Amino acid sequence: MSEPHQTAKTVTAYLKPIDREGLLAFADKGRNNPGARGTNKVHTVMQGMYRSLSYVGQHEAVVVDEPLHLFGEDSAPAPGEIVLSGLGGCLAVGITAVATWKQVKLTRLEIFLEADIGNPAAWGAGGAEMAPEQMGFQQIRVSVRVEGDASREALAEIVQRANHYSPVANSLRNPIPFTIGLAD
Repeated sequence: MSEPHQTAKTVTAYLKPIDREGLLAFADKGRNNPGARGTNKVHTVMQGMYRSLSYVGQHEAVVVDEPLHLFGEDSAPAPGEIVLSGLGGCLAVGITAVATWKQVKLTRLEIFLEADIGNPAAWGAGGAEMAPEQMGFQQIRVSVRVEGDASREALAEIVQRANHYSPVANSLRNPIPFTIGLAD
């Protein structure tokens, strides 16, 4: 007796979706009040050497340190790496939002970031005299691995739209007013 013919079944696992209706309501609110702004707040406390704790809302502290060659203990990511992680997170949120808006289900989303950074001024502690635009990130490169139920071209358009509207990417790209002073 022969076995009945069985067909192979492909199983696709989609990433956990966000609330599309909530997203559309949020977008509608933005269209109706494009000048609306929120405020992000962080409280950073230095522990010693270059290790600091940044408190964001009710979350566990974000630990920041410097590598050994920059006189830190290498116990956590460096400040520039934290900035890149914020950019990666913001792009991931944007790509997810745009895909949800376009009704594209994602099965994979990975973002690889690297940036060229220099600090010849030694944080202003006696290094080279430099203008602000000569320090910090000089170039950022981002590569996105994204898969879903859409063509490569459609996925590329989602990535580009998310990049165009990314609050963190635009904060890094565009000059913004910046003030600093002693707390009361």
